[in-house]
Amino acid sequence: MAEDKKQEEVPLVIEEQPLAEEYVSEAGEDAKESTLKETLQMIKETASEEDPKPSGQLNLRTILGGDLLTTEVVRSQIWLFVLIVAFSIVYVAFRYQCQQDMIAIDKLEQRLTDAKYKALSSSSTLTEKCRESHVLEILKQNQDSLLHQADQPPYIIEVPE
Repeated sequence: MAEDKKQEEVPLVIEEQPLAEEYVSEAGEDAKESTLKETLQMIKETASEEDPKPSGQLNLRTILGGDLLTTEVVRSQIWLFVLIVAFSIVYVAFRYQCQQDMIAIDKLEQRLTDAKYKALSSSSTLTEKCRESHVLEILKQNQDSLLHQADQPPYIIEVPE
């Protein structure tokens, strides 16, 4: 009964086709009308204006067969699915790029640390070689140098203005 309410009765117009002469002669007018009524009744039962409802069961065959994509829910929300897929692709791409940047930053920080240690080592070596005691040692080793340590303390020369 509920099915009858869903399907509205649509008046169908069927053009009368001339039946074969043998049939008309055997059955007569009453048979012609009853056959026409039966045909009309069969058409009303099978015809509907709605799409067939998909079955409620969801299995691998319906998913792989594409039946899932024909449902009204999926059709009405297709742009939402496209948007979600686009955001997912962007998210994965940005995460990958971020990881690549982090690797590059780590490499550069390691190079910076190595450069700092090398600069510190060079600076300490230079400071050691520039000390007065080290310079005096080198002067003593080189006997040909005219430079030597002063024996007398420095004194102040006063110049009148």
